[in-house]
Amino acid sequence: MPKNSLIKPLAFIGAGTGLMMLTKRFFSPRIDVQGQTVLITGGSRGLGLAMAEAFANQGCRLILCARDEQELQRAQSMISELGAEVIIIPCDLTDRDQVQRMVDQARARFGSIDILVNNAGIISAGPIQTLTLEDFESSMDNNYWAAFHTTMAVLPSMLERKNGRIVNITSIGGVVSVPHLLSYASAKFALVGFSEGLRAELGKEGIVVTTVVPGLMRTGSHINTVMKGNRHRAEYTWFTLMDTLPVTSIHVKRAARQIVDATRRGSAELVITIQAQLLARFHGLFPGLTADILDLINRFLPPGEGAGTSAHTGSGSETSITQSFLTRLGQRASRTYNEMKQ
Repeated sequence: MPKNSLIKPLAFIGAGTGLMMLTKRFFSPRIDVQGQTVLITGGSRGLGLAMAEAFANQGCRLILCARDEQELQRAQSMISELGAEVIIIPCDLTDRDQVQRMVDQARARFGSIDILVNNAGIISAGPIQTLTLEDFESSMDNNYWAAFHTTMAVLPSMLERKNGRIVNITSIGGVVSVPHLLSYASAKFALVGFSEGLRAELGKEGIVVTTVVPGLMRTGSHINTVMKGNRHRAEYTWFTLMDTLPVTSIHVKRAARQIVDATRRGSAELVITIQAQLLARFHGLFPGLTADILDLINRFLPPGEGAGTSAHTGSGSETSITQSFLTRLGQRASRTYNEMKQ
């Protein structure tokens, strides 16, 4: 067949597919999640706690899990005030046996888990010279394997019911790898691949998987981020400014509402913030140019030579800038969303 004769049919198919996807994105009916049971990992603070609020406002029953029992108790108190039924289960998600026990305990209380939100994770910042093998292993354990273990523990009952929703909170760092976040990005790239593959495989089983790709959000979690190297204060300063200024970040409550809406709609993907959307699209069109631009930006970040491999918490890396009016919104988020140690 002549090449020209294929152009019109392909164009028609392409336009039709695009219109179908656009229609599905904006006009797909949202399911009613009232009364459904939602398990949120890392639900004691930050984005996890904000999502618990948003799901509670939709009339959901909630299971929150995290390592710190005191943080979980404070979170439970906050969500209970909204009138929601909520239980807390301390769990180390990197331990597969603990994950299975947590899921069994949740089912014993509520019968089934209708929606799983894989949110738990850690983040560390520093140039490659400051990172160790253990940093990469820890990032994979907490950002990838934790989501994998929880998904595999919940999945059999969803398959049996032919119904369920799985929401994976990844990151723009899982689409575009930016300087000084290499261990984090490596794990998030893995989670994006796992999440997209799950959607492709589980759709025919009645299970809907949504991949959430957040940009920078004012969750208040910057104070619990790990900074690597002896230039950790400089590292923390740029990280905190980017993470808390309104021109670069979005309020976590707004992000949580978007995630709940995407869950109800059954969206394939949700990219949060205009900045993240633009970066993802630019990278998709010009991956080489994106890498060159990031190389240029990296030259203005704290150098890695001679920085060592020591680890420091964000709260232990504060400077006059990170405690100034410039980060007031981030400081407020830390207090509101249970990030502050009490």
